[in-house]
Amino acid sequence: MSDVTVKQLADTVGTPVDRLLKQMQEAGLAHSRDDELVSDDEKQKLLSFLKASHGDRAATQPSKITLKRRTTGTLKTGQGRTGKTVNVEVRRKRTYVKRAEAEAEAKPEPVAAEAASKQPKSALAIEAQRIRDEEMARKSAEEETRRQDAERKAEEERRREEAARQEEEARNEAERKAQEAAQEKRKPEVPADPQEAARAAAEAQARQQAQERGGKRVKSREHDRKRTGDRRQELSLKTERRARRRHHQTPIQVEQQGGEFRPTDFIAREVEIPGVITVGDLAQRMSVKAGEVIKTLMGMGVMATINQTVDQDTATLVVEEMGHKVKLIHEDALEQSLEQSLVLEGEEVTRPPVVTVMGHVDHGKTSLLDYIRKTRVTSGEAGGITQHIGAYRVDTPHGRITFIDTPGHAAFTAMRARGARSTDIVILVVAADDGVMPQTEEAIQHARAAGVPIVVAINKIDLEAADPDRVTNELAAKDVVPESWGGDTQFIKVSAHTGEGIEELLEAILLQAEILELKAVEQGPARGVVIESRLDRGRGPVATVLVQNGTLNQGDVVIAGEFHGRVRAMLDDVGEQVKVAGPSDPVELLGLTGTPEAGDDFSVVTDERTARELAEFRRGKSQEQRVAQQQAAKMENMFANLGEGEKRVLKMVLKADVRGSLEAIAHALSEMGNDEVSVNVLGSGIGAITSSDANLALTYGAAVFGFNVRADSAAKKIIEREGLDLRYYSVIYELLDDVKQVLSGMLTPEIREEIVGIAEVRDVFRSPRFGQVAGCMVTEGTVFRNKPIRVLRDNVVIFEGELESLRRFKDDVNEVRAGTECGIGVRNYNDVRVGDLIEVYDAKEVARELQ
Repeated sequence: MSDVTVKQLADTVGTPVDRLLKQMQEAGLAHSRDDELVSDDEKQKLLSFLKASHGDRAATQPSKITLKRRTTGTLKTGQGRTGKTVNVEVRRKRTYVKRAEAEAEAKPEPVAAEAASKQPKSALAIEAQRIRDEEMARKSAEEETRRQDAERKAEEERRREEAARQEEEARNEAERKAQEAAQEKRKPEVPADPQEAARAAAEAQARQQAQERGGKRVKSREHDRKRTGDRRQELSLKTERRARRRHHQTPIQVEQQGGEFRPTDFIAREVEIPGVITVGDLAQRMSVKAGEVIKTLMGMGVMATINQTVDQDTATLVVEEMGHKVKLIHEDALEQSLEQSLVLEGEEVTRPPVVTVMGHVDHGKTSLLDYIRKTRVTSGEAGGITQHIGAYRVDTPHGRITFIDTPGHAAFTAMRARGARSTDIVILVVAADDGVMPQTEEAIQHARAAGVPIVVAINKIDLEAADPDRVTNELAAKDVVPESWGGDTQFIKVSAHTGEGIEELLEAILLQAEILELKAVEQGPARGVVIESRLDRGRGPVATVLVQNGTLNQGDVVIAGEFHGRVRAMLDDVGEQVKVAGPSDPVELLGLTGTPEAGDDFSVVTDERTARELAEFRRGKSQEQRVAQQQAAKMENMFANLGEGEKRVLKMVLKADVRGSLEAIAHALSEMGNDEVSVNVLGSGIGAITSSDANLALTYGAAVFGFNVRADSAAKKIIEREGLDLRYYSVIYELLDDVKQVLSGMLTPEIREEIVGIAEVRDVFRSPRFGQVAGCMVTEGTVFRNKPIRVLRDNVVIFEGELESLRRFKDDVNEVRAGTECGIGVRNYNDVRVGDLIEVYDAKEVARELQ
């Protein structure tokens, strides 16, 4: 090939001159211009450089290829139930080696000749064609090599499997001969006794049959091994060697019973026992069968099935009887752990008072609070009547006060029913022109039942029809006596319209708060009470809560009643978002899973898991609590929960049609009772029985009495749902007689004794079975065997007990009449003497009547 210039070579190979010059310089050539000549040797040098830089497939192709393969299977050894199945892993490895270059270049000569016949475009094109030809030749050589290697490997595998089979047969034959030799050595001599000879012959025949069975099993294994293929023979050798190693190990001693394996050693476990547990659950916690637990219960005299429940005491006895340790757990363990986590230790600081505004409808509760807050809340309410509970925080020159505005009294009663002491002071608002109304009386009853001090605010004194003195007299008739009359209640005259007396009212509230000495701990997890809750369409469940202790932070996990959640946001009483809420601060919470009821407690917990478990536990107990409340509300069971020595009180809510009848019934009820029992009228009024009356009775476990009145629909729903005791009367004396009968049933019954028989001791002798026996003559009445007795000596009681035996001649009898002799054995007493009197008496409980 003649020399060409750099430009001509670039045109031939189809690359720019600048790029070709750069590649030539990188290859070590000294060309720098496009008119310089390029020789054949320089072309080969450039081509070698380009091959090395771009990679030569023929040079980089591996000369050896190794293929690995792994398969997993199972193999069963032995026959029948004695056979064992083992896992087998087979690994294969094959290596392919490249043949000599001469063999690879022998075949592609026609292809190279054909390529040479064609006019190449350039040296680079010829080199590319040569590389492709070599690649085809290499592939053909590899195919041939793989075929030959596969044939060689198959032949080696067959030879190896045949050798393994022969080795296995030789080993089995050697083992059989060794067993025969050992049996020959152990063969006893022929005894002289014919019986011994027969027994020896029978034993030899049994050994021979066992040997034959063993030989059959060996032949059967060989047949199976041939049938399943020679490949498994080598694997079976490894398996049998492992089995022999395991055979020499000491097996675990177990006993089989009922298809299960149990350890022979007893394991003592710590068994957690709740308040009530089923027999099956108890057996599972002790890891024993339920039948064993039932058997233990039968031995204790308790008949129970696997699904029946036993109490904690019985379960404790069973666990201890079976040798396990007892760990008692309470049903409210979660509640107890929550209470322990909420115990705050720190410095107590004075907190603002929580004031609830109560009173009759349209007496100015919200208007009074509106003036204090200096806002117009009333105008936003429907019809000027409060539709829901509102909690407000007011900063006054005298200090901070938290107000709770109530629409009525149901919410306040619900709080008291759930034990939530959310209120420190009650402001009783009474209109000066209207006086004391039914809801005013209910407010007084609620405040007294809750034990909360009252501050009376006589509102609307700016009206012409205002008569504050009449209001004072009416309240004094309800036992709300002002301080000026010698009572303990502050009366403040105010006007929500003009603002008169507002400052004096705030001063009275703060004075009362100072007397109460309200304290709280700020540092720690918050707890409080739910004021109200609702479901907002855009924000979801929203709950208004009042923090009573600790500090509530945004992001805390809280539980309120039967619902839980993480605090996503908190809003104060003016709608501003806050991050922290301290004691006596009312806030709105967002993030709960539901809407808790008014009066439910809320508290901060450590994590969401604890909150979720506690919420599920409370939901599960709600039904049980409702049933318990229904049972406790029954008037017949009210006195069953009271201890001895306490005065038993019949609580009731009384409603009548007219004032005269109400006053007459109330006066008659107040005179009933004695030092043991009495009547407490929690609430009374004129008109139908309302939901407020039902809620009041539900809260304090009272009965509802109606005289010529009936319950409305709302009250009926509450009474039926909660199982309250409701009674209607139309005659006063029937009502009084029923109350008197109930009070009589609450009295402790009187024990009266009646002497039924007297026996005189005539002689005393000993019995090997009963010990000392007194021979007696029945002088009065009848002597009964199953009644208590007294032993009298000189008309003085020296022993009280019961009879061990009562006999007439040699027969056991239950009674002996007057004028008849009998034998009497006194239990646990051996000092009966001649002349003593044995007095048999009968103790009876006589119901007492209330005088």
